[in-house]
Amino acid sequence: MTKPLSLDLRHRIIRAVEEEGMSRRATATRFGVAPSTVVELLRQWEETGSCAAFTQGGDKRSARIEAHSAEILALVEARPDITLAEIADHLLDAHGKRFVPSVLWRFFDRRATTFKKNRTRQRTRSARRGRAARRMAGPSA
Repeated sequence: MTKPLSLDLRHRIIRAVEEEGMSRRATATRFGVAPSTVVELLRQWEETGSCAAFTQGGDKRSARIEAHSAEILALVEARPDITLAEIADHLLDAHGKRFVPSVLWRFFDRRATTFKKNRTRQRTRSARRGRAARRMAGPSA
C-alpha cells in the first residue's frame, strides 16, 4: 500500500491550482502525481476545507458479525462444544446471513476466546507417547 502525500505537498498542489491558476493536468505534471489525484484533492478541499489524508487500512467488515455478538456468545455459553460451522449455519437459518468459519474464528480471536482440548480428548494421542515411550528408553548410564 502506498503512503499518502505529505500535507505540505497537498498544500502546494492546492495553491498551484487556486492561486497560480494552473490547470489540474499541468499541476499533476509539475508535482509528479496523477491528474485524478489533483482532482480528488481539490474536490476534498472544496467540500470539507481540509486536505488531510484519510486514514488507511483497518477493519472495515467486522461490524457485520459484531451485530450478532450477543447471540453468538449465548450459543457458545449454551453449548461449549459447538463448532464454527454450526454457528455459521445457525446465523444463516436465523438471519439469512452467510458467514464463513474464518470470520467466526477472527470474531473469537478478537475476544481472546479459545477452545482447549479437554481430558477426554487427550486419550486420542498415540500409544507411543507418555509412559510406554518412557519405558522403552534404556537406563541412563
